[in-house]
Amino acid sequence: MNNELKQFDIGIIGAGPAGYSAAVYAARAGFTVALWLGPEPGGQLTTTNDVENFIGFPDGIQGPELMERSKKQAARFGTQLLEGKITKIEQNDQGFLLHGEKTSAQVKTVIIATGAVAKWLGTESEEKFKGRGVSGCATCDAFFFRDKNVAVVGAGDVAMEDAQTLAKVAASVTVFVRKGEDQVRASRIMFERAKENPKIKFMFNTEIDEFMGEMKLDKIHIKNNKSGETSEMPIDGVFIAIGHRPNTDFCQDIIDTDAEGYITTNGVKTNIPGIYAAGDVMDRVYRQAITSAGTGCMAALEAKKYLEEN
Repeated sequence: MNNELKQFDIGIIGAGPAGYSAAVYAARAGFTVALWLGPEPGGQLTTTNDVENFIGFPDGIQGPELMERSKKQAARFGTQLLEGKITKIEQNDQGFLLHGEKTSAQVKTVIIATGAVAKWLGTESEEKFKGRGVSGCATCDAFFFRDKNVAVVGAGDVAMEDAQTLAKVAASVTVFVRKGEDQVRASRIMFERAKENPKIKFMFNTEIDEFMGEMKLDKIHIKNNKSGETSEMPIDGVFIAIGHRPNTDFCQDIIDTDAEGYITTNGVKTNIPGIYAAGDVMDRVYRQAITSAGTGCMAALEAKKYLEEN
């Protein structure tokens, strides 16, 4: 092993609520901790304007500010914040060698907290209105659309759940399904439940090809995939619910993942002793900042226990 290689007790990969929470707990426990910030420090919260459901902020807080505070808190207790991302995890006699784009290091334990990214439609106008009428999280943002007219894009269980969540506060919910009714991917019970809700209506064989407005979204351009007919529709918000992609490409050769790439865990333990996973990279259900922070804490405590026993 290269004698100049940096060495740490705990290596944390990812800089969102899970990673920063793990860093705070691990560093305060007296361990040497390195955290790789990755390509998007702060994760999905950096694209979230108002966070009103993170405990301790009665007046809410901006997503980027919450992550900047978390970063400073981790650094305060001695966490070394390293630029770039990890490209590979290699197991060896000393623990694990983390191969980094800019900095590699030898660590005794690893916490993977690289999160997941929402799948988007990929249009230029969609990017323009993210956080200004276009969202990837109904649970996070439904509150801001009380008595408004909103839309959901998707045909799976998540889309049906989002439609139901939004229907509790919004005036109306329109679900856009790119294909026909017979090709809806949601479970039958979820689909029927959404169809029975008087506030929810479906537009099949229809997709949004442009988001429109000035400072915020106020209408969409839609296209019927069967007839080719196009039209504009006034709308206050659109929720994209076509799935998430966990950031696990770099570790799938060493860690067990499911068919969609989420790390499979027992609690926060992976199939490799000494490697733990926290946050959206292993959580396909809740996907909230507060639950990510909680699993970051759990991973740090498990890493502490592992180091003390070994």
